[in-house]
Amino acid sequence: MRDLRIVFMGTPDFAVATLDALLKAKFNVVGVITAPDKPAGRGQKMQQSAVKKYALEHNLHILQPENLKNESFINELKSLNANLQIVVAFRMLPTIVWQLPKYGTFNLHASLLPSYRGAAPINWAIINGETKTGVSTFFIDDKIDTGNIILQDEIKIGENETLGELHDKLMKIGSELVVKTVNQIKEDTVTTFKQPKIEEKPAPKIFNETCKINWNESLTSIYNLIRGLNPYPAAWTTLINNNEEIKVKIYDVKKEVATHQFKFGTIITTKNEMKVAVKNGFLKIESLQLSGKRKLDVKSLLNGYTFQENAIMK
Repeated sequence: MRDLRIVFMGTPDFAVATLDALLKAKFNVVGVITAPDKPAGRGQKMQQSAVKKYALEHNLHILQPENLKNESFINELKSLNANLQIVVAFRMLPTIVWQLPKYGTFNLHASLLPSYRGAAPINWAIINGETKTGVSTFFIDDKIDTGNIILQDEIKIGENETLGELHDKLMKIGSELVVKTVNQIKEDTVTTFKQPKIEEKPAPKIFNETCKINWNESLTSIYNLIRGLNPYPAAWTTLINNNEEIKVKIYDVKKEVATHQFKFGTIITTKNEMKVAVKNGFLKIESLQLSGKRKLDVKSLLNGYTFQENAIMK
């Protein structure tokens, strides 16, 4: 049985669940590395990462390096005498860092590797209409998400599941998989396997242009894009109404398969309902946010906002 001294690296809420699971399993976490505080919001107040907030509450030793190759950071990391490092939703590590501990550095990734390597695996699995995904633990090597796999766990993606819902499920099963992986390392029972060579399904970072809706796409493609970006950063479009152009974020939607003669992007409203004409049907919008306003359900929006007959999404 190995006596483990763990350094944990992570930044967002997704990583907090794993850190919490490690502490509840009574593992010895000797240090936490997370992103530096940064200004955010309208007041540009300094914000701490979710991992830092959790680490402070649990009196854990925290490091927040700007540069992972900085000599003073490397020296401080070495002084913790860790023999295992765990990475969840952090950044790419330089060789000097991931090679440091005796028992290696492993990562939790929110996909069934080798599919969806990259920064946004949960988004892209939904956007591409996948019916299953999962989580993988693997030992880090010198490339991104390519190391030998330790364990994997698979789950189904519901036909109407949103990014937020799938994120929370993967966060839970991912934290459980990390604990299982650490137990195997502790007991020296780990067996790994190389990632198979299959056709790549990349998961690059999501940019503003990625989120723009193309109303000429199919009903299913648009539907998947919207749920794969809901709640954050959200799919968006431009509303042209009465010669006014407004950026609109779209959140909750339903599909309505139908034949029609409307131009794609045309908005059809009743007192309580709003839908947009697309290829092979309509997209029924249930919640959205006009630029500069708060998010609303459609019924509330229609109570105080008028769409002209020629209003269109572009």
